[in-house]
Amino acid sequence: MIVQIVAVTGGLGLVIAALGLALLWLLRGRSIGFTLAVVAVVTVAATLAGVVSITIEMIIDGHPKNVVLTVVAIAGLVGLGVALIVARRLVKVSRGLVAAVEAVSPSQDFVPPPGRLPAELDTISKALEQAYRRLREGRERERALEGARRELVAWVSHDLRTPLAGMRAMVEALEDGVVHDPATVSRYHNQIRLEVDRLSHMVDDLFELSRIHAGALRLTPRPIGLGDLVADVLAGVEALAGAKGVRLAAEAGPVLPVYADAAELGRALRNLVVNAIRHTPEDGTVVVRAVADDDTIRLSVADCCGGIPEDDLPRVFEVAFRGEAARSPGPDRGAGLGLAIARGIVEAHEGAIAVVNEGAGCRFEISLPVSAPALAGPV
Repeated sequence: MIVQIVAVTGGLGLVIAALGLALLWLLRGRSIGFTLAVVAVVTVAATLAGVVSITIEMIIDGHPKNVVLTVVAIAGLVGLGVALIVARRLVKVSRGLVAAVEAVSPSQDFVPPPGRLPAELDTISKALEQAYRRLREGRERERALEGARRELVAWVSHDLRTPLAGMRAMVEALEDGVVHDPATVSRYHNQIRLEVDRLSHMVDDLFELSRIHAGALRLTPRPIGLGDLVADVLAGVEALAGAKGVRLAAEAGPVLPVYADAAELGRALRNLVVNAIRHTPEDGTVVVRAVADDDTIRLSVADCCGGIPEDDLPRVFEVAFRGEAARSPGPDRGAGLGLAIARGIVEAHEGAIAVVNEGAGCRFEISLPVSAPALAGPV
């Protein structure tokens, strides 16, 4: 008897389940509500078919059979009704989620639909909120970068045009014989050479910056001693400091070796020191310090520039930012790319760079991990 009951109910259940799965596959593009309704119908139909077949054939007869069939039919209708209500709610909240997505504009945040969402849809809603926030931040960064590119092109074009016009005038004067006394000719030649050197440095900086922004900067990291690095950098800028009348001081005690590209890190530090020398008045002092703790090494450059306005502090590492409106630099002024290059090199080393006002000037600080074996490949 038990075997016969299992065989009948199991067979009917498999047939109804197969029909339900086939229907779901054929209409797989329909809504969640339709899918839930089909699932509920299959469940109720399989139950009813089994109960009805067993009741009619084997177990119950007469009035009790009618009672059982009535109870089963009512239970099936109740289950189907609950499934339809749940499906309708799911369809409603899913449509609300879609409407909330469609209502988002490029400048707005994602606002979840009102009411309490099911756990899965609530997870999707939170993920959408985070994704839209990241997209908006990405668009803002892209607009800022595009504005910076346009500004850089305009500024660099001006910085190139001005010395080129001066050199052209001097060359034409030499060619036409307008100047012929040896002193003036020598002065023109010297000025042309200085302008060529400055333009060459500017082109080198632009190339380095383009490599950083394109992710093409390749580092060759190895353990280096910061004391030697600081000494090499100060030796390279000693002539510039002497011409400006600025004193250089180093405070690099016994520190742990840092895993870095000596040439690139030296360039970043040199840019900071040169920037400090240019903005420090005569008889001022630029101090370079190197300190270390268990997992971080800090390189700092302190000057006597008088401080940076608070509104300009967040912008000092922007491309072509000089902290002044004039775009015609003097002979000892750069193109405004040195700090941006320093930031790119430091970030390529998985470090950080910052600036604060301190004492009679400001202090730039580079923070680097003691070791970073992940830097062995291209950045």
